[in-house]
Amino acid sequence: MRIIHTREDLREQLDGWRREREHVAIVPTMGALHAGHISLVELAREHAERIVVTVFVNPTQFGEDEDFAEYPRSLERDARQAKRAGGDLMFAPDVDTVYPVGVENATTISVPGLSENFCGSFRPGHFDGVTTVVARLFAMVQPDVAIFGQKDYQQQIVIRRMVEDLSLPIRIVTAATVRDDDGLALSSRNAYLNEDERAAAPMLYRTLCDVAKQLQDGKRNFDELEAQASAALETAGFEPEYVAIRRALDLTPPNRDCDEIVILSAARLGKTRLIDNVVVTV
Repeated sequence: MRIIHTREDLREQLDGWRREREHVAIVPTMGALHAGHISLVELAREHAERIVVTVFVNPTQFGEDEDFAEYPRSLERDARQAKRAGGDLMFAPDVDTVYPVGVENATTISVPGLSENFCGSFRPGHFDGVTTVVARLFAMVQPDVAIFGQKDYQQQIVIRRMVEDLSLPIRIVTAATVRDDDGLALSSRNAYLNEDERAAAPMLYRTLCDVAKQLQDGKRNFDELEAQASAALETAGFEPEYVAIRRALDLTPPNRDCDEIVILSAARLGKTRLIDNVVVTV
């Protein structure tokens, strides 16, 4: 797999594909690829002839006390994995390429409303960083299709809104969450868990599945179900930030007639922040 770092080299490659009338899919990542990322690349192959995997640890989506400096970086290994999955090109720009006038002076893109709740409440400015960097990658790659994972459910809803609102000619495809055998959603940050925390971590998914079952059984006291789930996580050693039951389509509060619901949660286990969600038809 060819690894490129500049907009000029990227444009040269993309121009060649376009001349052959080949469709391009983008798989945006921050690197440290795992099986979840690989599933995105494999899904992209179903939607386009050419696949660009981007690797960029974006400073603008990390808060002051978050793990930007410690975030795992493994570019050569990532390239080998992406190639095996069917990727054609790895675009790994530096900060100056993505933010040519500097991070502090950069034009930003914000999606009001959707960016301010749930993870946005606990990570102020995070989704502004996400939408800003994704818009920049879209502008450089100009893909026909973009692939995102369901694990970051709020993120893909925010990006869908941005694409719709800006009339970007890009189709967003969401890939199912890839899980370990015990149900834990794969994440690069799982490497931060110690042995005891790793053993406890699947309780997050099991708790959300329990809420989903109660919804399917007809329970509709959403506040009570959220409180019960938060209490269960605390008992299991988590520090829950939120458990939320929302309409899957747009993250608004569901009414009793809503037929597709997502249960979202973020919780800390030791120093590691875990997120997960379950979508249920009721």
